[in-house]
Amino acid sequence: MRPPACGLAAFIALCSASCFAASPWVARDHVDDGTFTAGIEGPATGPDGALYAVNFAREGTIGRVQHDPDGARAELFVALPEGSIGNGIRFDHEGRMYVADYIGHNILRIDPRDRAIGVFAHEPRMHQPNDLAIAPDGTLYASDPDWRTDSGQLWRIDRDGNTHLLESGMGTTNGIEVSPDGRTLYVNESVQRRIWAYDLVDGGNVANKRLLVAFDDHGLDGMRADARGNLHVARHGAGTVAVVSPDGTLLHEVRLKGRKPTNVAFGGIDGRDVFVTLQDRGAIEAYRSEHPGREHRAP
Repeated sequence: MRPPACGLAAFIALCSASCFAASPWVARDHVDDGTFTAGIEGPATGPDGALYAVNFAREGTIGRVQHDPDGARAELFVALPEGSIGNGIRFDHEGRMYVADYIGHNILRIDPRDRAIGVFAHEPRMHQPNDLAIAPDGTLYASDPDWRTDSGQLWRIDRDGNTHLLESGMGTTNGIEVSPDGRTLYVNESVQRRIWAYDLVDGGNVANKRLLVAFDDHGLDGMRADARGNLHVARHGAGTVAVVSPDGTLLHEVRLKGRKPTNVAFGGIDGRDVFVTLQDRGAIEAYRSEHPGREHRAP
């Protein structure tokens, strides 16, 4: 969508005032109930400014949500290959989409120009690749939970598609993110309700694992970092998104209408809109953050 003739600054103000609450941390509906299935996950903002999420209308699809002045419009973007179901989504600097296919033990790559789908990485040792993070150099990291045993693994996927097991014997690994400076990897464990921090060292390996924060109740799901390094963490079952500082301090809890948020993504023209996928609603809510997402690039 092009800015009107009044200029970009006015357009940003108009979008913020008309689409979201003026104050940060107030959630509002963005996409209606039942637009996506209960498997809604993996929100990510593409280079076109649209929001993408998995399981639009039926399992095994990816939906595209375009925001216009009259509201959000959701439509089918692609149907994944037979037998594949997506979870986490990320985009690289070239605009290519990566999708964690937890059924096929794959990381799929989709070219947005012709919507061609290919297998970027296949790893049969994965339980079910869940969420993805992408480092500034294009390296992917994947959480890999085994829900049957409340355990999980952590993987690195290099830019050539080669996979490397970084750690096994973890809790139910789920949300995963890289800090804005590319030096820290964060991984949470849903059932154990812990968020771990690792140093990212030469070659994309991890070192110096330490506990960032632990929660007393409910689960943890997807998470994303803002430009200040604060993590916005979906609290599945709690009906909130927790905002946690890089030192583990709980800064805010954003109250949602739905109870089961699965993931979050930054977007909007100024990068400060945070979109939250809701399992129990098959919908997307949104709130305003004080800071843009770490991957936001000003137009």
